[in-house]
Formats: sequence, C-alpha cells, structure tokens
Amino acid sequence: MTFPLYVPPEQQVREKTEFARKGIARGRSLVAVEYEGGVLMMAENPSTALHKISEMYDRIAFAGVGKYNEFETLRKAGIRQADLMGYLYSRDDVTAMGLATAFSQTLGMIFTRDPKPFEVEILITEISPDREHRLFRISYDGTLYDERRFVAIGGKADQLTEALGELWREGMTLAEAFTACAEAFQRAEGRESEGWEIAVLDQANGRRAFRRVDPAELGG
Repeated sequence: MTFPLYVPPEQQVREKTEFARKGIARGRSLVAVEYEGGVLMMAENPSTALHKISEMYDRIAFAGVGKYNEFETLRKAGIRQADLMGYLYSRDDVTAMGLATAFSQTLGMIFTRDPKPFEVEILITEISPDREHRLFRISYDGTLYDERRFVAIGGKADQLTEALGELWREGMTLAEAFTACAEAFQRAEGRESEGWEIAVLDQANGRRAFRRVDPAELGG
C-alpha cells in the first residue's frame, strides 16, 4: 500500500504564497489616489480591450492585477452580488466594505482549499459625499487592507507606494494627481509608460460616479 506524501501546512502556505507572488509580479501594477473631486485609478496597460479597472456599482469601482481571467471572474461575481443586494434591499446597502469582505472570504477560501491559489490582487474603491473615501486592497490569500489617501497593488507596489508617499498631497486636481501617478510609475519602473488605462470615481458625475478618462485629456 502506498501512502500520499505528507507536506507540512507551513510548507504548503509558503509554496502557495511564493507561487501567487511570482504570478502577480509578472503583471503590471496599478495605483489609486484621492484628489479633490474623488479617486483616480491608473494602470500601465497597452491594451484597449482588456480592462483592469471597471465600474462595479454606482459609486464603487473594481481594479485587479495578475491573471486577467482570474480577476475578471471575481469582478463578474462581485457585480452579481452588488446587483442582488441592491435589488433585495436598497442601493445604499451596497458598500465597498461589504464587497471587499466578500472578496476577502472568497480568495481566502481558494488559497486554503484549492491546490493553486489565484494569482491576483484586487482593489475596491468607493467615494463618499463626506469625502471619507474607501480604498480596500485584497491580496491573493484573502488578507484585507483598509488604505488611506493612496494605494498601489501589483509587483511594483512597494516602490510605487514609496514614490506616492513623496508625491501625493492633499487637495490635488485631477491633472496633478495624474502627474504624480505617472512620476511614481516612472520611478518604480525606470522607463516611460507603454500606455495608460485611467478611470475616476468623481463626485461631479452624480450617482454613477465612474468615468473612463482619455490620457490625452490630462496631457498624457
């Protein structure tokens, strides 16, 4: 009789963590920063068809890095949950916190249960009339982070966060926020961008706050 090879839980977690981090690092990073009108989300993305940033519900947006098919699966599931919650209760009951918690539980279960973890990191953003905007980062293992002012996800997250810490300031205009993000990417990557994907959640857009932005509008 043969017995299955025993692998200690600690080793399994280490191997899954290393696998997921390597997969995420191969992709391009993404940042979100607060500005005077809302939240700017920006990623280096040469593709005009495969979006990393999208609207999720009214004043809530989704962004993902890593394997496209995996974070796209999460995005669609999140939209279904948001629509169901808004239909069963009210639109005000759909919050970034509720969605981020659901994503955290899903990714945590996949990391623990499945042989292969999702190679993704995702970001849920929400704007509020009182300017208490929410930036939730969820890692591949389901760990949930509540960020403030700015956040970066992806392989260059540490370098981007360091750069944004020097470049971000309170009350920036949208154009100034774009310039700060572009400079942060240049510092982190050490090269010029190959193309931007940009979107905002802006108070001026009303209930449907999400809007895609052409880089040419911002001089990019």
